[in-house]
Amino acid sequence: MISNINTANQLAKMPQDGNRYELVEGVLNMMSPAGGRHGRIAGVVFRLLANHVVDNDLGVTFAAETGFLITTNPDTVRAPDAAFVCQDKMNQLEDDSGFLPFAPDLAVEFVSPNDTFADVENKAFSWLDAGTQLVLIVEPKSQTAHAYRSRRNIRVLKSGEEIDASDVVTGWNVAVTEIFR
Repeated sequence: MISNINTANQLAKMPQDGNRYELVEGVLNMMSPAGGRHGRIAGVVFRLLANHVVDNDLGVTFAAETGFLITTNPDTVRAPDAAFVCQDKMNQLEDDSGFLPFAPDLAVEFVSPNDTFADVENKAFSWLDAGTQLVLIVEPKSQTAHAYRSRRNIRVLKSGEEIDASDVVTGWNVAVTEIFR
């Protein structure tokens, strides 16, 4: 029964039913499928990030639905829309077939039409609390990107500005307009 799922281990063993789930402090949450705009923009960001990471041998990128176990007792397994983990952290991992047992260095979240900005921001805070160095929230409706480096260090970027993530993903800078074209 789905209501009995409250640990990362139970979530990992749950039969696939065609839905996406996250586990937040031991509570299973179903996630709605993304719409076309969300998927298109997520694809652009993932491609830009992955190409840069591969070209510069910086680590590993992860697409949507990759689970990261970021807290235990109670367990929280989150799945960002895109993520980056540096090579040093990946080298410490013996097996990456299950949920990754740490927070990514960079997490990217997109605000879908079904989301409230506050809900996505709370997700960003949970990433930061778990050790993520930079969380990008991409807001398609306003065509902005919000860069969270801490709960207080938040920068809103719009057309004509550039996301500078080079302190987390060496050399990665992307124009906001590049994301939305």
